[in-house]
Amino acid sequence: MPSIPLKPEEALVLINFLLRFRDKDKLSIEHTAVRIVLWDMCALLESQVPELVGPGYNVKLEQARAAVSSDDWE
Repeated sequence: MPSIPLKPEEALVLINFLLRFRDKDKLSIEHTAVRIVLWDMCALLESQVPELVGPGYNVKLEQARAAVSSDDWE
């Protein structure tokens, strides 16, 4: 399972962003810090998700989306 180490400040910025999305069902970047944290997380995940560059990426992405959005997801 990928792990993303966050500094406390990054975690605070990220949780604020995610809570706003949860409450408003709209994604918006309200501060440059949010963009920076998201870019940093993206960079960390890119090195931990081999499916990103492997063959069959689109199929694997659709399978992952289906799994995460299923009623059985935990």
